[in-house]
Amino acid sequence: MSADLAPGSVVLITGASSGIGLGVAHELAAAGHHLVLAARDRAALDRAVESCVRLGAASAIAVVTDVGDDEAVARLVETAQGRDGRLDAVVSCAGVASYGRLEEQPTDVVDGVLRTNLLGSISLARHTLPVLRRQERGTLLFVGSVLGHVATPTMTPYVVSKWGVRALARELQIENRDLPGVRVEYVAPGGVDTPIYANAATTGVRGRPPFPVASAEKTARQVVAALQGRRHASQLSTANHLLRLGFTAAPKVYDAIVTPAFRVIAAERKPAAPGPGSVLDPVPDGHDLSGGHGSGLTAVVREIKRAVRGS
Repeated sequence: MSADLAPGSVVLITGASSGIGLGVAHELAAAGHHLVLAARDRAALDRAVESCVRLGAASAIAVVTDVGDDEAVARLVETAQGRDGRLDAVVSCAGVASYGRLEEQPTDVVDGVLRTNLLGSISLARHTLPVLRRQERGTLLFVGSVLGHVATPTMTPYVVSKWGVRALARELQIENRDLPGVRVEYVAPGGVDTPIYANAATTGVRGRPPFPVASAEKTARQVVAALQGRRHASQLSTANHLLRLGFTAAPKVYDAIVTPAFRVIAAERKPAAPGPGSVLDPVPDGHDLSGGHGSGLTAVVREIKRAVRGS
């Protein structure tokens, strides 16, 4: 079903200060929509608003919000629908990550990843769906991850949260079938060049997006296409299908190779300084569209060469 946003639609975006969320904001700004941008960092949100206005947004406002705070999410949704008395679309992009064996990660970091990624998505749904249902129209879109379909080492809280987001979207699709004008959508990017890797909490592992790496801009265009009903495939990368096939069709083989493969395609050899990253609080100057990782192919080739020399 087509759900092209009419000119001047009101769109709420969480995680709008960097990465995919910022890219989605830019795409929708260029189309002339009214934007309500939410994230935790005021300075980064103000910069996002300025860039959206320059790109042609009908309007753009910043609402500092921790999506893990249910009361804050309620205020955010009230502000969003209060602008024009309606809310046409909601894009859930807020997310944080952590690296390390589960038993080595601090409790507050583990809780923080689940709180932002999963409980934040639940709160957003709880407060936006009543608005969409009263209107009998509108779209709620969750940005998940290929890691919501497979397993990978040293990212347990993130993987669990993304499996939960996928389940949440599926449940809400069933619950809202009675109103054809209310759509719940879900998309799963693969490796995307955003700041989430540099901002991740870690016990020493330094992560990077797995090859093949998409730009935040490309992924944002795919997200907007899904938001408008112009894209029906939830997986945003061909590589996602290969990972999912291996995970489900040959689980013993997948389990045997996923850890060494992770070291080659999704982790840097140089360790990172342990710390909470952006999980507990925003990282100053950590809010850009790109993470500066490039295509990732050079890093993969380098790690393969090192592995061959080592063997």
